Amino acid sequence: MTRAHTLAQFAPGLLAGLAACAPVEGATPDATTGKPLYRGVETRLLEGDLVNFHVSVSGVPGRGQGQGGATDEVGANAVAAYATCAAAQYALIRGYGFARHVRTTVDEQGGIWRADAVYTISPALPRGLRTIDAEVTVADCADQGIPTV
Repeated sequence: MTRAHTLAQFAPGLLAGLAACAPVEGATPDATTGKPLYRGVETRLLEGDLVNFHVSVSGVPGRGQGQGGATDEVGANAVAAYATCAAAQYALIRGYGFARHVRTTVDEQGGIWRADAVYTISPALPRGLRTIDAEVTVADCADQGIPTV
């Protein structure tokens, strides 16, 4: 069964609480750390400052799900946070200090959460409500144990 969601459904808790998620029976986190397994980032420069990120996460610990694993909200937040971390690091690598979220779609299949996210990157603070200070975000990602590009 495939579940598709838009980030707007999960935006309020995007980065909040990921570090506090406790594994439940049946979850399959990384055996050595007990944390989600971040499965990599695929980056595509679409046009000018528009960048597409495909990321995936498995073994997302969940809360309150009978069969184990992540609830929709926890899994979607985990993979969306991973995309945000990748976008922030990418902006820094390219010599920019900011990014702006354009859109993210999230899908789960077979315990693997995937996000297809688009961001713009820029040297100055872009217009909009979904702006990201790349340095601050990368530091926050490191604190939460979420890898970047």
